[in-house]
Amino acid sequence: MTTSPHGSGGELIERISALARGKFAARADRYDREAAFPAEDFEDLFRAGLLAPAAPRELGGLGLGPESGLYTLWMLTKELARADMALARCWEGHVNCQVLLSALADERQQRRWFEGIVGRGEIWAAWSGEPQARIPGQKARFGTAVRPVTGGYLVDGTKVFATGSRTARWAILLVNLQGPGGARHSSAVDGLLLLACDLADPSVQFDESWWDPIGMRGTVSYLVRFRETFIPAENRIGHPGQYLREGWQALFSPHYGATFLGGAEGACDYALDYIRAQDKAGDPYVQQRVATMALNLESAHLWLRRVADLWQARRAAEARSAGIRARYLLEAWATDTVRQALHTCGARGLIRPSPLERIYRDLSFYVLHDNSDQVLATIGREILGQSHDASFFNAPPRPASGDANGRRPES
Repeated sequence: MTTSPHGSGGELIERISALARGKFAARADRYDREAAFPAEDFEDLFRAGLLAPAAPRELGGLGLGPESGLYTLWMLTKELARADMALARCWEGHVNCQVLLSALADERQQRRWFEGIVGRGEIWAAWSGEPQARIPGQKARFGTAVRPVTGGYLVDGTKVFATGSRTARWAILLVNLQGPGGARHSSAVDGLLLLACDLADPSVQFDESWWDPIGMRGTVSYLVRFRETFIPAENRIGHPGQYLREGWQALFSPHYGATFLGGAEGACDYALDYIRAQDKAGDPYVQQRVATMALNLESAHLWLRRVADLWQARRAAEARSAGIRARYLLEAWATDTVRQALHTCGARGLIRPSPLERIYRDLSFYVLHDNSDQVLATIGREILGQSHDASFFNAPPRPASGDANGRRPES
């Protein structure tokens, strides 16, 4: 690391924006074509002192998070997504891990793991994916089994959508003592563990043949196989069930929206360049599409600001409620913005190496991380006073659990 990590929110956003414009955007096409992790981008972020935005200041980070600078944190993600949505997704996971470590890890764990991020540029990921329903043609079933043993835990089985495969040094594994499903696909709240896995362990193996998606190719989200992988007890983060009982996923859902927004801004940037190059600024239909894009983007910023302000004011219930709405609205506004850009630019905008072509594929793929129908239904259930799942929008919602007994995201 060669520069001081500290700075004002606006300065930090400008620094990361300069890197995104000057370096990352030019690399995005290659990473996409090769389905390769954006390793050079992460190295540049490390050298710039920007790789630990959510680590505590006293441990060398920027100190951004739910208590201070949350909107700035999301704008850093947005600027990366403006250049490369796959890069932003990898960064999201890395940053969300820092938020969890800052809140749930003990002091010894924090010193150990943040030193690796700040001092050596170690990359983190969070892996939960264990979908239990099979799709047509799927033969193998995904899932892990975890059992306590002397000194720790043994993890056996598979996960998919393991972002950062073969590049991340550490992964927070969301695994459940009561069976497969991870966090999203299991109703066993109190059995959920967060285990920090050293990915240098040879019992952790990757299958790249599983990963050939239409978009977000640079996230390198392979199938990962654990063969009786031992996780020491000192690598357990927080208490069993704490992640869900304290509602941490609800803090991260709007963060996905920041990536949607960045991709939409990238699409709008391209459309504006096209309009100027084609001298179409006088076309009234083009003017309407430009206005629609601008209103979408402005509205998205306002909603992210509102959610961040609620978290920082420690109004957690309102923040979670607003976050669900923001997650739904930002998907709608981002996809509409890309649609407006496509209709403005025409078919040539969908021919490589047009960045609009890549943004269209990346956004189309990434918004399916959650089911927008279930997100909207969750909002309706909340309004009607019904039980609802504010974490993963499952229907029927997961059963309620006991009271939280650790540090909450709003504290």
